[in-house]
Amino acid sequence: MLNAMIIFISYLLGSIPSGLIIGKSFFGIDIREHGSGNLGATNSFRTLGVKAGIAVTAADILKGTAATLLPYWLDSGLNPLIAGMAAVIGHMFPVFAGFRGGKAVATSGGVLLALEPVMFAVLVLAFFITLYLTKYVSLSSIVVAITAVIYSIVLSQVALIIVVSILAFFVIYRHRANIIRIKNKTEPKITWM
Repeated sequence: MLNAMIIFISYLLGSIPSGLIIGKSFFGIDIREHGSGNLGATNSFRTLGVKAGIAVTAADILKGTAATLLPYWLDSGLNPLIAGMAAVIGHMFPVFAGFRGGKAVATSGGVLLALEPVMFAVLVLAFFITLYLTKYVSLSSIVVAITAVIYSIVLSQVALIIVVSILAFFVIYRHRANIIRIKNKTEPKITWM
């Protein structure tokens, strides 16, 4: 019963639509009606600006981290990766936002921050190096997903390999339209200050 409750709470944590909340509370904007229509960090940066984008990114990471740590905090036998996965599913399909959520990048990062902080740091570095070289946020996210799978294989933890592979699939699948735009050279690039 406790494990089921943790999974449910983790899903609800993941379902908190931070981009929607920050957009409506501070800007009077529903970010689903602007930019890509996505609730995630990238659309928050583009629609609401840098400060709001940073806040949304941090919130999305932390909800993944909090959900992953719930089994420890509540002293249950549940594998924390399962709770983290529930949060990522909540982020992609949030009950509080009509099941239209983000692309799973930041919340997946939060799961890894809780369990493998060095891996998280390596992935953040890989993200920014790719972003600097290509100026594509979507491509950077895909590169990070692939890097995470490789890193988890190096760590040789079977449960981590399985969950990271599933999370990477989510990230890549949710970016399929971006992949087509990159091929067609119509994907928006970021501009550095």
